[in-house]
Amino acid sequence: MKPGKELIFLPLGGSGEIGMNVNLYGADGKWVMVDLGMTFADPAYPGVDLVLPDLEFIEKRSKDLLGIVLTHGHEDHIGAIPYLAAELGVPLYATPFTAGLIRHKLEEEGIAGEVKLHVIPKEGSFDLGPFHFTYVPLAHSIPEGNALLIETPYGRVFHTGDWKLDEEPVLGTPSTAQELTAIGDKGILALVGDSTNVFNPEPSGSETGVREGLDRVVGAAKGRVLVTTFASNAARLHTLGQVANDTGRKVCVAGRSLDRILRVGKSVGYLTDFPPILSFDEAMKLPRHEVMIISTGAQGEPQAALSRIAEGSHQIKLERGDLVVYSSKQIPGNELSIGRVQNALAAKGVEVITDRQAHVHVSGHPGKPELEAMYGWIRPEVSIPVHGERRHMEEHARIAKAHGVPHAVVPVNGAAIRLAPGKPEIVSHETAGRLVVDGDVILPADGTTMVARRRLLHNGYLSATIVIDAKGKLATDPAILLQGVPVEEDRDEFIEDCVEAAEKAARSNDPRNEEKFAEAVRVAVRRVARDWTGKKPVTDVQVVRL
Repeated sequence: MKPGKELIFLPLGGSGEIGMNVNLYGADGKWVMVDLGMTFADPAYPGVDLVLPDLEFIEKRSKDLLGIVLTHGHEDHIGAIPYLAAELGVPLYATPFTAGLIRHKLEEEGIAGEVKLHVIPKEGSFDLGPFHFTYVPLAHSIPEGNALLIETPYGRVFHTGDWKLDEEPVLGTPSTAQELTAIGDKGILALVGDSTNVFNPEPSGSETGVREGLDRVVGAAKGRVLVTTFASNAARLHTLGQVANDTGRKVCVAGRSLDRILRVGKSVGYLTDFPPILSFDEAMKLPRHEVMIISTGAQGEPQAALSRIAEGSHQIKLERGDLVVYSSKQIPGNELSIGRVQNALAAKGVEVITDRQAHVHVSGHPGKPELEAMYGWIRPEVSIPVHGERRHMEEHARIAKAHGVPHAVVPVNGAAIRLAPGKPEIVSHETAGRLVVDGDVILPADGTTMVARRRLLHNGYLSATIVIDAKGKLATDPAILLQGVPVEEDRDEFIEDCVEAAEKAARSNDPRNEEKFAEAVRVAVRRVARDWTGKKPVTDVQVVRL
């Protein structure tokens, strides 16, 4: 796959899933990448925190890749940069706030000197080969949320990034309806757009309304108040600073990612009026009704500040009569981890309020009315829904067709869609997949390591050690070790049966053929485990010769 005289769209992440956004555009033999994000692991990846896109397709064609253009600074759009950008060897392009977050990541990873980062002014433009990019500001929950107007010899693409409509934004100035209509007036071939909240029948709402809701909730609280939110939601941080002032509380911030957002935001002119921040010790010495804590951990992350506070292992302490406010959305898949934290808080007598009980959160993504408005302004010939699970993207496509868009193509990761010339269609399916960050190592998500770990997780581990003397006979009884095999109080009896099976297999097979000998013992021992438990534990055999 090398693009000829045509325009190709090829997602490598973020289509059929929410997170890990990576999109390629190809024309005249060259490629550009829009966003390079990550996602968080789920129970399918035991021991793993971060999941990255597999960039094998573009790595093999890196000489034809011109650059990586970033829409905004959320982790699902920039989080894979420190792991994958240096290997691609191309420059990055971002507006000032996003560039500040990226620069911090590159410095932490020690590769700031290896990756060129171009800072583009807000609403700025630049060229990459046959592509001309213009940043178009849109409202979102982080400063400098941008759409990209991508002009090519084969048509113009409006790539929305993450967005919403907000008539009263607290940070930044998004494009107006008139400005977006003017973009549509010049003709748009394709809109590649956010599908996250497509099933929401109402607009997402304004950040200004959240301030009013938080003022009521925090103002009524008698004890300490902790508000947890997405660390990258700088608009919410601004709101929470105002709420602290409105309610006469001083602010304490718990979480390194919150510290980073505040630092980067202030360096480029945002959050400059945020209240002074107390240390943990200072906050704990204040009367309980005078402090508001802003904390990470809204999704129940085990090492985040709120989880440790709930467990009692943090310097910040909460007790009966205190309040925790979840100023955030519960991401599907995180229900159990969030519930675990909320139950721990409840056990302490701490009250918990979420967006189900009070107006303490609005989304940064467009509901159905906002999507309909955008299609009315941009009027593309083709809709390409992205940034959603399959059900979100299919519904997005239906909305687009219902509002006069002639064509809609719902992609999957790896689907190469020819946008022009001719009718849009999927022309090939290319390599796309997942990698995992396991400790300090990046591995295939479905490689041998992760497959083996899943087997260990579900079935346990069993090993047999066979000692053979110089005459080829058993020198002693087989030794059995097990971990996670469900035998509990019958462990000793189970081990006796395994020893008997291993000994019988060892005496029945020739140890000179070590591979066949070990396999016979392995099969015999695992059969015992299956008969006892219904499980097939990962089973190893070691043959020791004297």
